[in-house]
Amino acid sequence: MKNLYLFRKIDNYLHNWKTDNERKPLIVKGPRQVGKTESIKHFANKHYESIIYINFVEEPKYKMITADGNSANDIIKNISLIDPTKKFIPNNTLIFFDELQDFPEIATSLKFFHIDHRFDVICSGSMLGINYQRIESNSVGYKTDYEMYSLDFEEFLWAKGYSSATTESMLQHMTQHQPFSDVEMSVYSSLFLDYCILGGMPAVVKEYIIKGTFEGSLDTQRQLLADYTEDIRKYADGMDQTRILNVFNQIPPQLAKENKKFQISKVASGARFKDYRGCIEWLNDAGIINICYGLKFPELPLKGNYDDSKFKLYFADTGLLVAMLDEEAQEDLRINKNLGVYKGALYENVVAEALTKSGYNLYYYKKEDSTLEQDFFVRTASELIPVEVKATNGTAKSLRTLVTSDAYPDIHYGIKFISGNIGRTETTTTFPYFCAFLLKRYLHS
Repeated sequence: MKNLYLFRKIDNYLHNWKTDNERKPLIVKGPRQVGKTESIKHFANKHYESIIYINFVEEPKYKMITADGNSANDIIKNISLIDPTKKFIPNNTLIFFDELQDFPEIATSLKFFHIDHRFDVICSGSMLGINYQRIESNSVGYKTDYEMYSLDFEEFLWAKGYSSATTESMLQHMTQHQPFSDVEMSVYSSLFLDYCILGGMPAVVKEYIIKGTFEGSLDTQRQLLADYTEDIRKYADGMDQTRILNVFNQIPPQLAKENKKFQISKVASGARFKDYRGCIEWLNDAGIINICYGLKFPELPLKGNYDDSKFKLYFADTGLLVAMLDEEAQEDLRINKNLGVYKGALYENVVAEALTKSGYNLYYYKKEDSTLEQDFFVRTASELIPVEVKATNGTAKSLRTLVTSDAYPDIHYGIKFISGNIGRTETTTTFPYFCAFLLKRYLHS
C-alpha cells in the first residue's frame, strides 16, 4: 500500500515553486495525516540530488542546531556535526524540516536561508495553527505559505484513474447548464457517495483504491480519530483538553439535528460560551474542524458582518464524521449505502468541506423569530450568493425569499445542491452534490 502515490494538487504547486528563481522558503500547513510529508518527499526525490530530512518529533536532538545562531552556515555546521553523512550540495539540496510545531524556533533561520540562497527549504507540521503566531513573527517576509487539506473530490477522482478532462467536462456541463446523462449521473453519484463515506484522508483512500472495497476503511478512520484525540491530549493545555474533546465529540449529534447551530449548553452541564470559545478556535487552528459563522444580515461585505457567538461546526474531513457514527449507521452506510438520519448532516458537511477547500470562508444566516434560514453564502466581486444543500429535492423556501425579496439587494440568484441533475429557473441554479468542488470555478467562469 505504501508504494501507491496519490497525485495531489500540491504536486503542481511545488513544481511551480521550484521553477521560481525568487522562491522563498516554503511552509506547508495542514492537519495531521493529510499527506504533507509524503507529497514533499515525492517532489524532493524527483528534483534534488541531496535531501536533508529532519523530523523534530522523531529526532529531538536536532533542536540543538540553532545553539550557535540562526545563520545558514551555523545550522549547516551543526546538522553536519550531528550527522556527517548529510551532504549539502549548493543549488541541488532540499532541507526539509518536518513537525515544525515541535520546534517553531527554527522559523527564525528562514530569513537567513533565503538571503544565503544556496539551499531550498521546506517546513511542514501537523499542528502549525497552534503555534503559528510564533512562526509568523519569526519569519515574516521571508517565507511562502501553502495550506494543504485531505483529498477533495477532484483528487479522489484522480486516485480512481480519472483525468483532468473529466473535471473539465463536469465544469462544462455546469457553465452550459446542460444536464448530465444517465450514465454520468450514475457513475459520478456513486463515486461521490463512496467519497462521502470514506472522506479524503490518504491512508483511507489508498486502502479503498487497492482493495476496491470499504474493507478495513472504518478501522483506518477510527485510528485517525484516535490520533487526533492523542494530539489534543499532547498539544492542548490542561483543563482545555477535556473541553476540546467534549466539543469534538458533540459535533456529530448536533449536526444530525434539524437546527444545526452548535449549542455550547449541550456540551456539558452549565457550559458557557466564554469558557469554550478558545476550545473551538483551537480545533479550527489545528485544522480538525471548519467553523461556519452566523451572519448578522445577508449583505456584503461578509467580514465583520457576523456574530462570532453563533456558529455551526463541521469536520474538516467528512470521513471523521462518518467514523464517529454509531455501529448501526456504519453498517447501513458501508453495506447498503444508506445515509439514514445522518443524510442531511453528511451532505451539508461535505459541501462545507468542498467550499473550505476551494478557499471560501463559511457563513450561514438564521433570521430571528422566523423560519428563514440559509445553509451557506459565497460571494463574487459584486454579489452575495446563497447556497442551499437539500437532503431531499423539495423547494427551498428560504432561498426563494432571499432571492426575490427587496430586503436583500446584494442577492440576485441562488445555488442549490441536490441528489438530482442540473436544472435552472430564473432565480436558482441546481447542481448535483458532486459538483460542489467546482462551484468557485463555475462562478469565475
